Amino acid sequence: MDQKQSSKHDELLARISALVKENKALEDQLNRLSANFEELLKENEKLKYQIAQGAKEPETGTKQDSLKFKMATVLFANIDGFANLTDSELSKQLMDQLDVVFMEFDKITEKYKIEKIKTIGDTYMCAGGVPVKNSTNPLDVVLAALEMQSFLENLREQYQKENKYFWGIRIGIHTGPVAATVQGKKKISYDIKGETVNIASRMEAASQSGKINISVMTYELIKEYFTCEYNGKMPVKYKGDLEMFFVKRIKKAYTENRDGLSPNDVFRTRYCLRQFADLQEIILDKLEKELPSFLFYHNYKHTIDVVTQAELIGWGEGVTDEEILLLKTAALFHDTGQIYGSKDHEMKSTLIAREFLPKYGYSLEHIDAICDIIMATKLPPQPKTLLQKIICDSDLDYLGRSDFIPVSNTLYKELNEQGIMNSLNEWNKIQVKFLSSHQFFTNTAKSLREVNKQEQIERIMKLITED
Repeated sequence: MDQKQSSKHDELLARISALVKENKALEDQLNRLSANFEELLKENEKLKYQIAQGAKEPETGTKQDSLKFKMATVLFANIDGFANLTDSELSKQLMDQLDVVFMEFDKITEKYKIEKIKTIGDTYMCAGGVPVKNSTNPLDVVLAALEMQSFLENLREQYQKENKYFWGIRIGIHTGPVAATVQGKKKISYDIKGETVNIASRMEAASQSGKINISVMTYELIKEYFTCEYNGKMPVKYKGDLEMFFVKRIKKAYTENRDGLSPNDVFRTRYCLRQFADLQEIILDKLEKELPSFLFYHNYKHTIDVVTQAELIGWGEGVTDEEILLLKTAALFHDTGQIYGSKDHEMKSTLIAREFLPKYGYSLEHIDAICDIIMATKLPPQPKTLLQKIICDSDLDYLGRSDFIPVSNTLYKELNEQGIMNSLNEWNKIQVKFLSSHQFFTNTAKSLREVNKQEQIERIMKLITED
């Protein structure tokens, strides 16, 4: 093996190791989902009892229980110099300008799915990851901050040309856990509290006019995508000195223009890959709750297997990050149609994918490609593209695994429950025929599973009895 092959082999081993760890994390996640589902059932029964007893909903403005968010990103934006204005006529004019600025900020936060918390005089406060939990909130908030900063700079230049006064802006950002309190009934809003809020406020105070100051916690989560500049340390009670950084722009590799404000396709792909964990949690939860109970094989565990294997084979076949995203997403959705019945479930799965994916920033082109990949899993498989071949090999990966027989038995049990297959012996005969005629399509799957598949035929032949 030459040096180049050895390097590629080592890289593949490292990725396989990472996938094993990810699979373990997914199993832990599923255990948490199961526990949460049981808790939801208990809460649902409790709610039914309360309704039966005539329990009333809380009145508008009454205090609600706090919601806990393990990771939220809080932003404070302060209009620099506004507090020093004393002339009443000028103040009225600038108050109108401030309203214009804050309305634009509202549009920006809505664009990035960030929750506006409140305005406090000349300070604007918002938070990502509240009330909808997500793993992308540090990126969302920093992108929003850059857009706020750019808007103020452009407006300031415009006013300076007209010899009118305008101000600057200081922004501070910090990521950490928060407690959120729901307020209102018809128009719901949120208030957040905790150390994260206090540190974000101090980040703003330690910033400079026209600068975005972030804590080291936020920096570690966004540094791959943004150019940052070290800004010293700030003492924090019980935490020692907290490092700070100024965000300058999106890195050149991830932006489509010179000013570093607009993400390019590479950025969007990486963003969606990070966001995939959020989408995956929602879809796995949906499968666990809504799939028919007789699906012993086509369940969420099978979906996890296919997602993991699609990524592994994809890496082995040398596909791009963008193609990995398409593969993993198709694998995640490929059996969701089973919720509505096994017949033509592939087509039903594409309809579910088309419903969900626009909400997660997938382009129409990507969605069409994902749906084509899903449709390729329809038996008998007839894939045309490399990605379709990868999903087909991933979907039937169990054929070459050491746990083939127990997995095969779950599929038999599933068919038996539906009255489709009534003899395990006949099922084993069918499996031998299927295994004998089946072939993996990709070189990676062939090298990993083809030999084991031949062993499966021999093992299952021993289980067959003659009539």
